[in-house]
Amino acid sequence: MLLDSASLYFRAYYGVPDSLRSPRGEPVNAVRGLLDFIARLVHDHRPDQLVACMDADWRPQWRVDLIPSYKTHRLAEAAVDGEEEVPDTLAPQVPVIEQVLDALGIARVGSPGYEADDVIGTLTARATGPVQIVTGDRDLFQLVDDAREITVLYPVKGMGNLQVTDDALLVEKYGVRGDRYADMAALRGDASDGLPGVKGIGEKTAAQLIHEYGDLAGIRAAALDLGSKLTPARRRNLVEGSAYLDVAPTVVRVAPDAPLPEFDPTLPAEPLDPMTLEALAARWGLGTSLERVLEALAATR
Repeated sequence: MLLDSASLYFRAYYGVPDSLRSPRGEPVNAVRGLLDFIARLVHDHRPDQLVACMDADWRPQWRVDLIPSYKTHRLAEAAVDGEEEVPDTLAPQVPVIEQVLDALGIARVGSPGYEADDVIGTLTARATGPVQIVTGDRDLFQLVDDAREITVLYPVKGMGNLQVTDDALLVEKYGVRGDRYADMAALRGDASDGLPGVKGIGEKTAAQLIHEYGDLAGIRAAALDLGSKLTPARRRNLVEGSAYLDVAPTVVRVAPDAPLPEFDPTLPAEPLDPMTLEALAARWGLGTSLERVLEALAATR
């Protein structure tokens, strides 16, 4: 099981009341919410391995070099060194999350110059058995692969109501399988990631074109083939968008080969560092949220 950690702690932050405070009065809603998520996931799905995948670089320069608008709207107004805009009361909770995960012994993995999505893509590429990816980010639907038993658990309402995303569901909802989802995403663009897409091509049209021409390369070939059935307007938009389409797939597709450190993904049955965990629990008032995680881990023995 691979956790898109930032996606989940942002979800916890906005979904759990900030009235949850430490003994000193600091908000701990993201910390406790994420712990509750992990407890529920471990209890319901019983993974034998669990990795919290982290953003070592949420906006990698190599993606920005290809598409300068990539994630620009998420930059803080007074950003320093390309800092991501993070709510004032969330940022101080992220180091606490990291310390708690480390004390629990849950693997926490990032890669310099890469996003958590790329860590997930790399671990998925390396996997020799079934993989469950837990994320609120639709971009990772591109990794779904029924043949390899790779599914995305997409929260609908919390961790108790997860959409189990497989190829059949993607075809039903989007008209494409996982292996063509990135092509569709490149064509339609994504305003939330600063990806302009091709003019006049939305999700349904992109899926229709992929159905007719196989993949992005086939669609681009059809745009240059005057004998193809593309309408003049669609042909023109695809040709005019060729500079974007030259680079968009590299930006949209998750990396399958990010360099990763050595780590042990085995789900721990008991905390790696009980004394540190006890100190963190007291300092931050982790209470029943931590207890639920420990109970869920102990039940996997």
